[in-house]
Amino acid sequence: MKVTSKNLYIVSTPIGNLEDITLRALEVLKNSDIILCEDTRQSIKLLNHYKIRKKLISYHKFNEKKQMSSIIKYFNDGKILSLISDAGTPLLSDPGRLLVNECLINRIKITPIPGVSSITAAMSVSGFKDQFLFYGFLPKTINELEKVLDSLSNNNFTQVFFIPSKKINFYLKSFKKYFSGRKIMIAKEITKIHEEFYREDIDKLKIFNSSFKGELTIIISDQNINIKKVNEEKIVNKAKKYLKKYSLKDTVDLILETEKINKKKVYDLCLKIKNEKN
Repeated sequence: MKVTSKNLYIVSTPIGNLEDITLRALEVLKNSDIILCEDTRQSIKLLNHYKIRKKLISYHKFNEKKQMSSIIKYFNDGKILSLISDAGTPLLSDPGRLLVNECLINRIKITPIPGVSSITAAMSVSGFKDQFLFYGFLPKTINELEKVLDSLSNNNFTQVFFIPSKKINFYLKSFKKYFSGRKIMIAKEITKIHEEFYREDIDKLKIFNSSFKGELTIIISDQNINIKKVNEEKIVNKAKKYLKKYSLKDTVDLILETEKINKKKVYDLCLKIKNEKN
């Protein structure tokens, strides 16, 4: 292939095993004048493996704006630039969006060089419905996390998340709360020596005692419609019974003692029943 200037190449790189790189990606990197990367220390391992000697420029979320004018000048000077992330496909929960939009404004062509992604790699072995939503990294605080999961729990698609391995148990507690009745697959160290895939019903999954390394790719299965209907029918029946004796708040609390379901969903169902009675 011909590698040209005035063109930003978005190059996918291996997520672990250095052999997982395309011939086209290697050709682009070999012909680039400058390679933009998150961490030069990480990227140099890949480039050294394939004996590629090129100028590396650190480009990450903390210096994106600062680097922009210099990068555009490189393009105007006729340089060939590639963008890579530490691993996988750039821009998917990695920096690059600002640069892509700036290139569009400056009429600089953008060419994707497809390759590895932990998202598709994990999805391909999950066994879950292939209509999926990719969220990326979840919020770190419990309040923000619950807002996001509350919204996402209402859809029936397979869902893909990234989480830091050290906080696996923190997120599992919320997954149990908001995705009851679904299955989960936890993918760790994909393509590496210690690659493992944990599969379990979310309700049965126990807290992990040992720690993992790196980032985890989490896949939550699509919702079992039959289970959802049964749960709602049980809640409606209980709500009708409890609302004869108790307040709306007490009714919701009583139901939540025995049913693993989103609090807002229970409240909305109970409120609807109460309003119908009035």
